[in-house]
Amino acid sequence: MFTAFLIKYAEIGIKGKNRYLFEDALVHQIKFALKKCEGRFLIHKSQGRIYVDAQGEFDYDETIKRLQKVFGISGICPVVYVEDEGFEKLCDRVIRYITDVYPDRNKTFKVHSRRARKDYPKESMEINADIGEAILNACPEMSVDVHDPQILLNIEIREKIYIYSEIIPGPGGMPVGTGGKAMLLLSGGIDSPVAGYMIAKRGVKIDAVYFHAPPYTSERAKQKVVDLARVVSAYAGPVWLHVINFTDIQLYIYEKCPHEELTIIMRRYMMRIAEHIAKETGCLGLITGESIGQVASQTMNSLIATNEVCELPVYRPLIGFDKNEIVSVSQKIDAFETSIQPYEDCCTIFVARHPVTKPNVNVIRRHERNLEERIDELVQTALNTRELIVVE
Repeated sequence: MFTAFLIKYAEIGIKGKNRYLFEDALVHQIKFALKKCEGRFLIHKSQGRIYVDAQGEFDYDETIKRLQKVFGISGICPVVYVEDEGFEKLCDRVIRYITDVYPDRNKTFKVHSRRARKDYPKESMEINADIGEAILNACPEMSVDVHDPQILLNIEIREKIYIYSEIIPGPGGMPVGTGGKAMLLLSGGIDSPVAGYMIAKRGVKIDAVYFHAPPYTSERAKQKVVDLARVVSAYAGPVWLHVINFTDIQLYIYEKCPHEELTIIMRRYMMRIAEHIAKETGCLGLITGESIGQVASQTMNSLIATNEVCELPVYRPLIGFDKNEIVSVSQKIDAFETSIQPYEDCCTIFVARHPVTKPNVNVIRRHERNLEERIDELVQTALNTRELIVVE
């Protein structure tokens, strides 16, 4: 029945003279999302609206599913187009729409019309009243409720006339690419994919870096991270995943530094390496999945110690979330079942028995001097031998 969709947006509507830039970015993201969908589509703008028109047969459910992962969309409205052939034919088409979409018509309704074409012979209030009367005559089991109707029937009078009554929720946010690019420190846990999703929702393009530690971490652990990057890419578009072999750096830190400071010092080197790649690839910041107090490396003192090595801003969208809130988002984006697979990442392998929770930055710096003989060489080797995987 439906061959087109009206795409609603929220925040984009308040962008003033720059709104067209955000609309164009949203159109681009919709085209990308539907590229591998069954069927062909025409995506176009018209008078502050974005439409997706199916060009022939298409998979309705798959199309909705893909549109629901496009940031910037607040609502997806399956619409019926009607040529302007007179008001009586419009009434007939509305009644057919009601009977096709609502087999059970024992419902309340309200008609809401929008006359974007000012040469149309009836005004909005008159359209509402006359179409409402036609529906009541054709479907006496229905009744009008202007305050809280079960069916809100929308009629938009444009070059064509659009009829719709369902608004399928979209993810909201801003179109990816309108907010710059940032580098996500992606592990195999629950938190970092959620952090990437949340920053991407604000229009930020996501690249990612993963620290791999063979033979202490398996190829399956690496594949788990690739799978999580794929979850993020469903919302954020292609993710350029940089895989760093971190084994030699970790072993050297393990050999030269106090074990209670292992996590903090390793984390500081991860941040240094991630920032190096971020600057090289045009990223404007780093993203982590840290939440205050969740583990020893995420206390306020520990965050100060890791921040100290970064020049770029570090975005921590989960900073005030508890674990249940993070898990809820992870489940919503279909990352949770992958995140809990029992494949260890490099952080968990080298955790100290009694990690420091209130590290002193001056003390950490002093102990890092123990690494001066080889650390620069090891970091450069890790950067030179990194693997790049483009995840879609």
